[in-house]
Amino acid sequence: MSNPVSTPPPKPPESQNDWERRIETALWNSRFLVMLAVVPSLLGSLMLFIVGTVDIFKVVADVMSYYLLGGAQDIHDSLVPDIIIAVDIYLIAIVLLIFGLGVYRLFVSRIDQAEESNLRHPFNVASLDQLKDKIARVVILAVIIEFFRAVVDIRFATPLEAIYLALSVLALAAALYLMSLGHKGE
Repeated sequence: MSNPVSTPPPKPPESQNDWERRIETALWNSRFLVMLAVVPSLLGSLMLFIVGTVDIFKVVADVMSYYLLGGAQDIHDSLVPDIIIAVDIYLIAIVLLIFGLGVYRLFVSRIDQAEESNLRHPFNVASLDQLKDKIARVVILAVIIEFFRAVVDIRFATPLEAIYLALSVLALAAALYLMSLGHKGE
């Protein structure tokens, strides 16, 4: 076995020359560039939460109108797809939220409130790989929701199409099962 190479301890500021200290300060402060990704991600998340909520309120208004006021527009064909679309929008908003807060935590500063509440909170990420993993899980869930929305609208022309659908559902179930095996310890 080879011995790991140890890195020398950082120099104290008084042993650095003026240029070295300025350059290292500028390099360290460059981490704030990630705020160009964090702030728009959080704003995008907010907008998507608003859009999803407005969509749900529209569905509620349509249902109330149909059943209480005897509305002429039949809601049965659009009700489930509209709710599924809203859930999909919420999931994308969650992806943006996890991304924005995760990048902030990794590059700028820890989020003390999140760490005090629960170390396993989705915003508490320790590495880029962990952040990608958390985002991938939500994205896969969003893809499954989108698949479900597409399935609701399917009209089968042949029995083979129904078999393809069954195989697709089986593949999704297998993927979810395999994902859960990979995250059993969490």
